[in-house]
Amino acid sequence: MKNLKISAIALTIGLAFSVGAAAATISKAEYRMMAKNIDATYKVEKRKCDAFAGNAKDICNAEMKGKKNVAKADLEASYKPTVGTHYDARVAKVYADYAVAKEHCDDKAGNEKDVCVKEAQAAKIHATADAKAQLKSSNALAMADEKIVDANVTAITKVIDARIDANADKRAADYAVANEKCDALAGDSKDKCKVEAKSSFGKR
Repeated sequence: MKNLKISAIALTIGLAFSVGAAAATISKAEYRMMAKNIDATYKVEKRKCDAFAGNAKDICNAEMKGKKNVAKADLEASYKPTVGTHYDARVAKVYADYAVAKEHCDDKAGNEKDVCVKEAQAAKIHATADAKAQLKSSNALAMADEKIVDANVTAITKVIDARIDANADKRAADYAVANEKCDALAGDSKDKCKVEAKSSFGKR
């Protein structure tokens, strides 16, 4: 029954703290308001743990603190969405889960408690390792994207330069043809032809 009550409270505070997870980037004013709301909600919801005693209260407090830390990390990731802040948010969830799991182990004794603690530690290490792997993968992909962008810019620049050079060569060839045709004329007609040819091809 106590665990059911604790879970109900955790659900309540989870909903109250879920300000950052679904949010897109937010303004500085929104960030400050949400941060204050998280702290205020935590203080109010934490008082509900006073209804419990002993380890049940410890579990409740761990859940409340974990929810607050996760909400703060999610908020930070919404305010400054980077690979690093998203990693921090994921790690905050890992440590929140670990803190609660470790408190649950206090309900056990002897070898059963030792196993429980080791399992909690193992779960934390697994989740942290996954988070680090994702961080490294994201950084690697970001660097690869930058290189691709740089390569594309370089390629496009070369294509543009090549086309400019090609157009210049073609215009020079066309001008040579037009100028040569003028040589078939004489007098004013020839002079006029050459002037028009220069004007058409931007020659001076």
